[in-house]
Amino acid sequence: MTTAAEGASKPLTRNEQLKLAIPTLAGGIAATLADTQAACFSADDEQFLKFHGIYQQDDRDLRKTGKKHILMVRGRIPGGVLTAAQWLVFDRLATQCGNDTLRITTRQSIQFHGVVKDQLGPLMKGINDALVDTLAACGDVNRNVMASPAPADSPVREQVYEDARRVSEALLPVTKAYHAIWIDGVQLNLEDPANLDFVDPLYGKQYLPRKFKTAFVLPPVNDMDVFTNDLGFIGIIENGQLAGYNVTVGGGLGRSHGNDATYARLADVLGFIRPAQLIAAAKAVLTFHRDFGDRTDRKHARLKYVLAERGVEFARKEVEQRAGFHFEAARPYQFTTTGDQLGWQQQVDGQWFLGLFIEMGRVKDTADIRAKTALRKIAEQFPVEFRLSANQNVYLANVSTADRPKIDALLREHGVKTTNQASALQAEALGCPALPTCGLALAESERYLPALVGRLEGLCSEIGLAEQTIKIRMTGCPNGCARPYSAEIGFVGKAPGRYQIWLGASPEGTRLSRLWRDNVKDPEIVNELRPVLTRYATERQSGESFGNWVDRSLWSTAETNPVH
Repeated sequence: MTTAAEGASKPLTRNEQLKLAIPTLAGGIAATLADTQAACFSADDEQFLKFHGIYQQDDRDLRKTGKKHILMVRGRIPGGVLTAAQWLVFDRLATQCGNDTLRITTRQSIQFHGVVKDQLGPLMKGINDALVDTLAACGDVNRNVMASPAPADSPVREQVYEDARRVSEALLPVTKAYHAIWIDGVQLNLEDPANLDFVDPLYGKQYLPRKFKTAFVLPPVNDMDVFTNDLGFIGIIENGQLAGYNVTVGGGLGRSHGNDATYARLADVLGFIRPAQLIAAAKAVLTFHRDFGDRTDRKHARLKYVLAERGVEFARKEVEQRAGFHFEAARPYQFTTTGDQLGWQQQVDGQWFLGLFIEMGRVKDTADIRAKTALRKIAEQFPVEFRLSANQNVYLANVSTADRPKIDALLREHGVKTTNQASALQAEALGCPALPTCGLALAESERYLPALVGRLEGLCSEIGLAEQTIKIRMTGCPNGCARPYSAEIGFVGKAPGRYQIWLGASPEGTRLSRLWRDNVKDPEIVNELRPVLTRYATERQSGESFGNWVDRSLWSTAETNPVH
């Protein structure tokens, strides 16, 4: 591990130099926005834009006809909760300023895709006017804080959600650049000593070495995949009350092909804290990453590498010293699933919530399913709360008994099912956007995975695994946005039409998968999986999941690892 002092002889990365030079994160964004002749933002401003929740991209389907710059904009939506009025604003902005779709992310946010430069200002104004923002939705800061969306069977869920909101606010950067650019439309004077010397009171002048992700979960449901986050809080309920949280530190999934020094990692449990210690613990873990993360190599800059190389005891002592208290021993808990509750469920207050399956998280209208229109009409007519899931689905919460049949009828009219919404494989499938918008994608994901799932369903039906739940996830590159390494079957883009296949994660999110095949062509995927799925169908024990069978049968000895 390289600390700031130990790495003094190594050059800082370009990103670190940029943050030091312009610590307000303003760059020349406002000036470029005002310049009608500028087709895109500079390379330096691309990095600053991320701190404002924006990625500059291009439509890769159109590269042969000339590079068309577009922008992706991501909201900061703690716990994934939007009012009906806010959903309506997002729906309208997607039509007016984007590509007429809303993309639910695996971090409980919404992304706008296909935004052109002259629509960026109106889009950002509309988001902020709705009392939502995009600050720190990307960049070397704490990202959108996640919390389990389902009301489930405990009123504790509302307290956990409020705690997630508090942590989100406590870990926000305070630079005035966001307000200046997107609210006032003013370019900060970068030569002003107050701007040159700006130091964020929490993040310092350089912010974090890399992104930082935080999530809250309530056992037995691990729908946030808490161990894949830099910082996690596992709610512990005792005697019907929230006793506190087990704190997890050091998870992360990003890696690079051909670089064995990069790898996916699950977090360690540091111990238990009381609710009153929450903010101090969150700030302590964040500043621990700030001070010990590697600023000379961005591929080695995540907090997971500090934990892997320094050890959990070192991390615990550092965090305790910064927080001003000692962790208690971790409290017992058990996870049983990472999935969502689709369909109608009753809330603890007697009202209802509806879990709606959204394929690949893309809210849009097609000839058969007009989901975007249906959800807009629901937001117009009913006082429901919209809750986004980390599995790219939508919950409609706080539905009265009287409104339930009306919502059912409206959805049915638009081709949206409320029962039998998806097959077992479809319901568990996650995919990142990948092509054509993501500049990092090496292969397809969102546009390709549904068809592959259909092919795998055919195989499963043939071999006696019809309606068997198997967690399948795909990304177009190894960065892991759709969490393929915590899937029972994970596909990771290697090149156009070629994928790595990872197998064997636990269905509860407590064990990662391992690489099984390294470079499989699209037409060969089903045949490659046929023998292993056939063995599972005949060899599995009663109730044994595919991931657990793989871990028991394929990974039990080194020689059975058939990677090639």
